[in-house]
Amino acid sequence: MDEFYTRTLIPPAVARELELGRAIGIDLPDIGAIPWVKIQAPEARDKVPTVADLGAGEKEVLALGLEVANAVVILDERLGRLQAEVLKLTFTGTLGILLRAKVEGRISRIEPVLAHLDRLRFRLSAKTRAAVLKLAGEDTA
Repeated sequence: MDEFYTRTLIPPAVARELELGRAIGIDLPDIGAIPWVKIQAPEARDKVPTVADLGAGEKEVLALGLEVANAVVILDERLGRLQAEVLKLTFTGTLGILLRAKVEGRISRIEPVLAHLDRLRFRLSAKTRAAVLKLAGEDTA
């Protein structure tokens, strides 16, 4: 089976957010221990316009997206996704990755992953959850 994504870059601000989550007891992975993840700082954060409420992690993700050829940036927050559209970046989110994994046969079911994301405090509305499960062919209705 070919690679899901050829490489995964995480900017330092996102790595810090994950470490903070781990520090308060959220069961998140140690990014430094994952061999296919590389922490890489964007060279020029100033390429991303200043937008109120855009977090440091989203801003660094967008900046990396502008610097890396053919990047697909992963953004779950609405404001970050809107900025990606403005910057003409290709993007997806956690749910898009899960749906792709299901279609490609990399996971058999999305529902258990969503349950785990709930435990990790990933915010997901009931409506969005139902829509994703329906797209994955896992709806119970």
